[in-house]
Amino acid sequence: MVPVRDSKAPHGPALVLEAGAWVVFIDEMKTGMRLTAS
Repeated sequence: MVPVRDSKAPHGPALVLEAGAWVVFIDEMKTGMRLTAS
């Protein structure tokens, strides 16, 4: 699990993603692809 938090609100809620979903997100950001909801 990978917790993601707004850096401007470090004590606020965190979005928690499965590690595999985080890897896909980062890979697509690196390649410039746009994510779409399925």
